[in-house]
Amino acid sequence: ALVVLVGCDKTIPGGIMALARLDIPGLILYGGSIAPGQFEGHSVTIQDVYEAIGAHARGTLSDAQLHELECSACPGAGACGGQFTANTMALVCEFLGVAPMGLSSVPATDAAKSAAGRRAGELVMDLLRRDLRPSRILTRAAIENAIAGVAATGGSTNSVLHLLAIAQEAKQPLAIEDFDRISSRTPIVADLKPGGQYVATDLYAAGGTPLVAQRLREAGLLQADCLTVSGKTIGEEAAAARETPGQKVVRPLANPLKPTGGLVILKGNLAPEGCVVKVAGHNLQSFRGPARVFDDEEAAFAAVQEGRIKAGDVVVIRYEGPKGGPGMREMLAVTAALVGAGLGDSVALLTDGRFSGATHGLMAGHLAPEAAVGGPIAAVRDGDTVVFDIPGRALSVELADEEVRRRLTLWTPPVPRFATGVMAKYAHLVSSASRGAVTSIAAPANNMESAVSARAV
Repeated sequence: ALVVLVGCDKTIPGGIMALARLDIPGLILYGGSIAPGQFEGHSVTIQDVYEAIGAHARGTLSDAQLHELECSACPGAGACGGQFTANTMALVCEFLGVAPMGLSSVPATDAAKSAAGRRAGELVMDLLRRDLRPSRILTRAAIENAIAGVAATGGSTNSVLHLLAIAQEAKQPLAIEDFDRISSRTPIVADLKPGGQYVATDLYAAGGTPLVAQRLREAGLLQADCLTVSGKTIGEEAAAARETPGQKVVRPLANPLKPTGGLVILKGNLAPEGCVVKVAGHNLQSFRGPARVFDDEEAAFAAVQEGRIKAGDVVVIRYEGPKGGPGMREMLAVTAALVGAGLGDSVALLTDGRFSGATHGLMAGHLAPEAAVGGPIAAVRDGDTVVFDIPGRALSVELADEEVRRRLTLWTPPVPRFATGVMAKYAHLVSSASRGAVTSIAAPANNMESAVSARAV
């Protein structure tokens, strides 16, 4: 039997995938969230530091203020404090049933963490005695519950990649379109950063993950008969939630932050296989503007810092996908710099890379097929008009299909960033973001000829 200790963004889905692959009795124990820092009288997280860099470049934050914020934002141990990727995936563990309900909500330095560890040890021995294996817990219904939990809390777009990959390990059917279907019927009830006001420790004080599950159960949006590692169903765990009187973190169903969830899947001529947009934290439903095209994150960040990005622009960052990166980096530096520069509500961004869970604003990520394999994003040029249409679920460039095809026939694949070693092997084997960017011996080339050479691998 296994107790899988996890602590941050990628270790959590990795731990779940390991349990699914091994299929031996086990559970996930999360290290917990960091407490918020204090700066000029209000709570701050690492998100505030990244956004402060843009404010500092604009001249609205002094050197001394930036230094004080940097020294205050992370006051101790734990994962980043908002509903960023780590805390999103910790919630996913509980909604999947592979972590004891409520234990992941306990903050890293809280006195209750010791009891949480002991409880995990007791439960794993019980799992061993009962021979309760992950294959009985990681069902299609449990995965849909996890998607609903992410949608209800305005969680990270990275959860889309991770849950697609988890579903493959668990041998459960899941498509990127399922996220839009479930999110569109799920209200955002948790007022959490980066799009909201509160942090993970506030959610714990309010009633934790069980309270979110209870809200979804009351709304008929929780498949309550799914089994969990406690031996109880998730419906039973949700029914036992204790709500702190007067808490404001988790809204009543009659007063959600938004009537539909935080994740939207767009397609269109820029993303035939789909892309992911997080709509928590902003109210923009459409955007139309000229493309400002960059072939890596660093070039885009420099443009923001130098004031070359203006209100109304659409920043396009490409060759940052699973193969092109390789590894699909987070574009946090750019997105945070835009917010810090006062452009968070007036500039849109799209990329075949990823975003941090701390990202907010109108941002489309995971565009597939990616630029490195000749996806349509590779055809975009400076000045092309790009259109975001959230209600229509479309992301498009205002070009005739014939023009896109013409440009792509003239397109030359970039030289791979790595010709040998593990990164070259990864780039050769990784699949599309629309499939969870999993590796496979027979990884498809996203329906196009892969631009990443297998030479010298």
